[in-house]
Amino acid sequence: MAKKHKKKGLRDAAAVQAEEKEEKITSKGWKIIAAGAVLLALGFFTLTFTDPMGKNWASRLSPFLILGAYAVIAAGILLPDELPEPTSKDNPVPTNPAQ
Repeated sequence: MAKKHKKKGLRDAAAVQAEEKEEKITSKGWKIIAAGAVLLALGFFTLTFTDPMGKNWASRLSPFLILGAYAVIAAGILLPDELPEPTSKDNPVPTNPAQ
């Protein structure tokens, strides 16, 4: 049976790139998720006022509140990081030598 040699300190390049590209939820995203959770709780609270026939205002409003809350939570999760402002070192102004 062949021996397996493991080199310590070396890692797969794909694993290193995956760690570098790992996206996390921003603080603004957490605030949006919290707002979605409040909206979700409000939707379920409104659901308690529905009648069995589903003909009152709560029966019509609560599904939109609940589904809207899930959409807000998804938006908070998918919210990207804000891009930093480019500086003059990052993007120098091109000069025209012909002038």
